[in-house]
Amino acid sequence: MKRESELRAMFALAAPLVLSELGWMAMGIVDTMFVGRVSAEAIGAVSLGTSIFYTVAIFAAGLLLGLDTLVSQSFGAGDLDDCHHSLINGLWLALLLIPCVMTAVWLLPLVMALWGVNPRVLREAVPYMRALNWSTPPLLLFFALRRYLQSTGRVRPILITLVAANAVNAFCNWIFVFGNGGAPRLGAEGAGWSTCFARVFMLISLLVVIVRHDRKAFAGSWRPDFDRIRALLKLGLPAAGQIGLETSVFATVTVMIGKLSASVLAGHQIALTVVSTTFMMPLGISSAAAVRVGHAIGRRDGESAVRSGWTALKLGAGAMSMAALCLLIFPQVIARLFTPEAAIIAAAAPLLRVAAFFQLFDGLQVTATGALRGAGDTRTPMFCHFAGYWIIGLPLGALLCFRHSLGAVGLWAGLSTGLILIGIVLLWFWRRTAKTLTRMLQ
Repeated sequence: MKRESELRAMFALAAPLVLSELGWMAMGIVDTMFVGRVSAEAIGAVSLGTSIFYTVAIFAAGLLLGLDTLVSQSFGAGDLDDCHHSLINGLWLALLLIPCVMTAVWLLPLVMALWGVNPRVLREAVPYMRALNWSTPPLLLFFALRRYLQSTGRVRPILITLVAANAVNAFCNWIFVFGNGGAPRLGAEGAGWSTCFARVFMLISLLVVIVRHDRKAFAGSWRPDFDRIRALLKLGLPAAGQIGLETSVFATVTVMIGKLSASVLAGHQIALTVVSTTFMMPLGISSAAAVRVGHAIGRRDGESAVRSGWTALKLGAGAMSMAALCLLIFPQVIARLFTPEAAIIAAAAPLLRVAAFFQLFDGLQVTATGALRGAGDTRTPMFCHFAGYWIIGLPLGALLCFRHSLGAVGLWAGLSTGLILIGIVLLWFWRRTAKTLTRMLQ
């Protein structure tokens, strides 16, 4: 009975978060689909620019993941004032991070030419990144507000905001990518500006939600509490490190594939967009796991914390098993949704088949990461991702790509091997943590 109750509660929290994550990814998919009607170089530019931008920006956003642990555990203990205190200091941390991220992204294009990237792709990528960089302030502030809302169990406003933001993004793409409505035809750069406008809309929307429905959230002292900021960083830095290791390895692979051809790079972008989309399902479940586990720990209920973690893992494994079947059976159909060009479809389809083999383990690793984060452990996933991706996956992929002439498929096969190992190891760590929680919180 308790298991059924937990399954219902987990599903009620996870479903809007999964849809929110899919809505988040939909903006990237729409960008790719719009520029896919421009040229292979435009798709490659979006692939390269997005990978590099997110390597920096999502690392910074990961520093705010400490809000998941602190807010959810305080909320579980019934201490709303402490939740508000964490939110305010999370916003301060976001403000401190904004100039660091924007400076790094602004400087990166200066060295991209030295990486041997296809010059035609680079010409499109630089203005796209410049435009996307202006979305950094609303992105990081939105991220802080979102972590607070979902850690207190309010996820519907996040979903509604992302659905509306997708409409804003699609409309702006229609205007700026193709030059409709009297606007200049900007191609890939237009997709960057569209994303920027959509993120401003997202920030304003969540601010309105919190002001209207949780007025005390901003009523406390706005003086920075550096002890609380340090607590956020203590939890957030390993989480950011884990995310940074993951996004940077795919950015590195994108740069390596950028040395091959525009069509292969475009195929890689399509495959990466697809697997990033399927990843959003367990990512939403992972966020729900962090909240449910954190709430139970705040109540000093170890049995419920363990049950929440295992329930989330089963949901994540089930969702990604279905995704694996789709990628294995329909790779060409999926690739054709993004582009009509035969050469790009031929490059994307084998990568999607490789991706099918790591879907289950990708679901297990990210869901276990969320459960561990709710329990306050953000270091273990970081070390696992470092070993799996950078010590095993990337070197193996580079060997298969360049030494054995397997091209992009070789790089993806290497990363797949590392990811499978990460999933197995993190599942074992959650099992050990579950036993510890049961003993400590009885």
